Formats: sequence, C-alpha cells, structure tokens
Amino acid sequence: MSYVVFSGLLVGSIVVSQRNRAISRERQLSALREVTLKAEAENERRKNIELIGEIGKEITRSLSIENIIDTVYHHVNKLMDSSVFGIGIYNKPNNSLEFPATKEKGSVLPPYSYKVDDNTRPASWCFRNQKEIFSNDFEIDHQRYVEFVPPTVQGDATQSIVYLPLFNKDKIIGVLTAQSFEKNAYTDFHLDFLRSIATYAALALDNAEAYRDLKHTQEQLIQSEKMASLGELTAGIAHEIQNPLNFVNNFSELNAELIDELVEEADKGNIEEVKAIAVDLRENETKINYHGKRAESIVKGMLQHSRTGSGKKELTDLNALADEYLRLAYHGLRAKDKSFQADFKADLDPNLPKSEVMPQDMGRVLLNLINNAFYAVNEKRKKLLESGDTSYKPLVKVKTRSLGNAIEISVMDNGEGIPESVKSKIFQPFFTTKPTGQGTGLGLSLSYDIVKAHEGTLLVESPPKSGIEEILSGTLFIITIPV
Repeated sequence: MSYVVFSGLLVGSIVVSQRNRAISRERQLSALREVTLKAEAENERRKNIELIGEIGKEITRSLSIENIIDTVYHHVNKLMDSSVFGIGIYNKPNNSLEFPATKEKGSVLPPYSYKVDDNTRPASWCFRNQKEIFSNDFEIDHQRYVEFVPPTVQGDATQSIVYLPLFNKDKIIGVLTAQSFEKNAYTDFHLDFLRSIATYAALALDNAEAYRDLKHTQEQLIQSEKMASLGELTAGIAHEIQNPLNFVNNFSELNAELIDELVEEADKGNIEEVKAIAVDLRENETKINYHGKRAESIVKGMLQHSRTGSGKKELTDLNALADEYLRLAYHGLRAKDKSFQADFKADLDPNLPKSEVMPQDMGRVLLNLINNAFYAVNEKRKKLLESGDTSYKPLVKVKTRSLGNAIEISVMDNGEGIPESVKSKIFQPFFTTKPTGQGTGLGLSLSYDIVKAHEGTLLVESPPKSGIEEILSGTLFIITIPV
C-alpha cells in the first residue's frame, strides 16, 4: 500500500514538475515574443521617423507654394487614400482660405477659396477653431462641424475626411485636408502621419510666403533704385542738353541778322560782301546741325537708359558711353546740390574697339559707379572743409583701355576709400555705407549682376594697388568685358 502511495506521489511530482517547466518555457517564449515585437515596433517606429524626416526635408526644400503642395500630395497619396487632397492658405486681407492646387483623383482642380467665417465649410470650421476634423462617415458626423453638407465648389462629395490646422511657431498658416470617396478609409495611423507631415508643410509654406514677400520688397527697392538713378540722369540731361540748345538758338538768331545784312548788301550790289555773308551763314548752319545732333544724341541716351532692356546686345562705342555718363552724372549732381564741387577727367583709349553689350544696362552700371565716386569725393571735401582744410581737390576719373581680347573700364576717385572690414560686403544686396535714406544698397549689387550677365568681372581696389597718376588713394572699380 505504501509503495503504491509513494509511486502515485512520485508520478504526481513528475507531472507537476513537467507542467511547471512547460509553463516556464511558455513564459520565456512569451517574453521573447514580447521583446521581439517591441524591437520590431521600435524598429518600425524609427523607420517611420526617418521616413517622415526625409519627407520633411524634401517638403521644406522648396520655396514655391505649388511645388510644396505637389510634394506633400505625392507622399501622402503613397501611404493613404487621398482621392481628394488640398492645402488652404490663409489670405489675411481677404479673410479667406485660398486653395491654389487641390488634387482630385490625381488631377488639379481650378483654384477656389472659402471665407473664414463661412459656417457651411469644414475647412473654415477647422481654421476658425484651430481644431482637427476626423471622420470616416462625414454624412453622419457633419453636424458636429457644419449644419449641413454643402455642395462642393469643385469635384464630387467625399465620405471620409481629415482636416488639420497648419501651425508654425504658434502662427496659423492655413489647413490641410485628405479625403476619400469611401467610408472608413482612415485609421489613427493615417491621422498621426498627417499630423507629422502638416508640421513640415506649415514650415515650408511660411518660408515660401516670407520669400515671396521678400521678393516683392526687393522688386520695389530695385524699381526705386532705377527711378532714383533715372532722376539723377534726367537732371544731368536737362543741364547737358541746355548747352547745344543755347548754341542752336544763338546761331539761329545770328543767322537771322546775317540774312538781313545779306539782303541789304544785295540791294547795294556788293556781290563780294554777299558771298562773305553766305559763307558765314553756311558755317553757322553747320554748327546748328552739329549741336542739334548733339542734343538728339543726349535725348537718345536718356531714352535708352529709361526703357526696359530688351536683353539684346548691340555693338556699342564704350568710349562714347563712358564719356556721356561721366558728364551726365556730374551735371545731375550739380543740379541736385548747388554746393557740389568736383573735377572729372576722361582718359579714353582711342583704339578701343566697339563691343557687344546691352547699352542701357551698361549705362546703369557706369552711372552708378560714377555717382558713387562723386558722392565719395564730395563727402570727403565737406568733411575737410569743416576742419578748415581747403587744399583737397576732389577728382573722379574714368579710363578705358583695350586688353586685346577684352575691354577694361575703370572708375576711380580720390575719396576716403572703402574700409577693409566692409570691402567683402559691398556687392551684397542691401548693404550700404551711406546714411539711412541716401542709399538702398542695391546699386553695386545690380551693377555686379549686370557685368556678370555680360560674362565680365567687376572688381574693387581701395586704395588702388598701383599709383594711378594723380589718384593715389580712394577707390578704384574695374570693369572687364570680353570682346
């Protein structure tokens, strides 16, 4: 009996032990599976983070609103049903959401907009309340957001919709929406994915908007710079054109008197005197013709400068262009400031070949450099006069020379020069050493771009590296243009 009991206890112990070992193994396997699943989930999470990061980089790389919308749509549509996808951008002046490039079934819909205070539009509700809309059956859920489902402005009605407000640094930019024609199309995974994408989209759109505003401001400043130079040029032209007009008027009056004398001498029969007067008349007419053409060339120069460039190069006499703008810049500043005093010289290479350039653009470069030079010497003169020094002789010089396969135009002055600390910045847009209101900081930047467009170079030396005759200090700008 005791043997049987003992055997039963032994068997029971073995069974219990085996069961415990099985349970232990199951627990170990379960723990291993849990660790594996966690590792797989963590690996998947990391992959998703990396994927979203790469997508974010691509989205924020562009400064074009249309390109940003295309990029976001491309990635969203790969991971979820985006039969309808759009981004509405807030237009503050109009208090509206502008949808410039909504997609429906891959096609771009015409632009449309909703007023922010439109109570029938889920996009407006999302923007006003700055809250998400997530519905897999909008026909039923719409009452939480709008009183009724309005007809669509573009395209067909959808069943599943997501709307997300777009924020960047607590600033609401607009809304993003993904929609499906099927019910129950979206999960929490899709919502989380869109939230991540929306962050990058808001950043990219804010940057694009800031860039667009900057470009608009730049265009306004560039136009202002052009108009300022045109005003100075016009003043110079008004002064310069007066000289040939005075000659024309004076010789015309003189000819009228000579004709009266000629008639008197003819009545007297003095043929020799009549011939002498006729010679004088011919000489005067030649001078009238010369100065009339001189006035005409000045007017042509003004029209060339003021018109928008055609972008076409013309065979141009750069000696004539440099001489013209040197005198016009001087007279323009004289007309603007009666106290302005400076000497100017033109050292022009008589063997300089004509060159293919855009004359109106190159004229702007010369006018800008020469105006800057006159400004520099005038500021130095006024500064020295305040200290009682009257020995300074302001001088601006324009020089041309042929380099064989290129033409060099130098504009130099004996002003204060450019400090070494700012020399590397002078061709940057909006950088200026002039007082506020006296310069936009675009003149040299535009000049640099124009010369570069001619496949040339614009360099600065301050002080000039070589002793250039009477100019041993100040600033030297060198334009080199290939022939």
